[in-house]
Amino acid sequence: MARANLTRAVVTTAAAELADREGFEAITLSALARHFGVQTASLYSHVRDRSALLDSVHELALGELADRIAVAIGGRARRDALTALADAHRDYARQCPGRWAALQRPAAASTVRSDAAGRLVALTLAMLRGYRLPETELVHATRLLGATINGFLALEVNGSFGHREPSSDVSWQRALSALDTAFRSWPTEENH
Repeated sequence: MARANLTRAVVTTAAAELADREGFEAITLSALARHFGVQTASLYSHVRDRSALLDSVHELALGELADRIAVAIGGRARRDALTALADAHRDYARQCPGRWAALQRPAAASTVRSDAAGRLVALTLAMLRGYRLPETELVHATRLLGATINGFLALEVNGSFGHREPSSDVSWQRALSALDTAFRSWPTEENH
């Protein structure tokens, strides 16, 4: 690729593709420079350093996941929306393992304030509001949802469920049923 075609978006996409092929830790400026056939120094006009590049991949992954969730939950509510949102996460983790790994790192302040993060949060809250949870409880429900989905996927990606029957698909459905039950019977501030 000619140097003139390099942009921050092109470099970020190439880093995400590298992560999916070789693992998130494989993202280095020198590896990308080799990919583009340029000197490492030429990438510094597009990304500040490796940390900024990893933040860009994190933001890219947030946006891609938000796009998938938006399509998945459209027109659905409660259990159907919950399942669609969770399955979008699981599919993303399986299809884009390096990008999913980017989502597991602590987000930089700029990533937290990004449009991509805002869209993902808004979609998650929209799904949870279908359960008619009090606004003051949404943060707690969001934390439970994230911990369940990300915890399950982290164990699944690492092969922790592969040594025993039944399939992890059965456990996934049980986890979603448990979340649905929890959200339908969520305690309010008055009753706990």
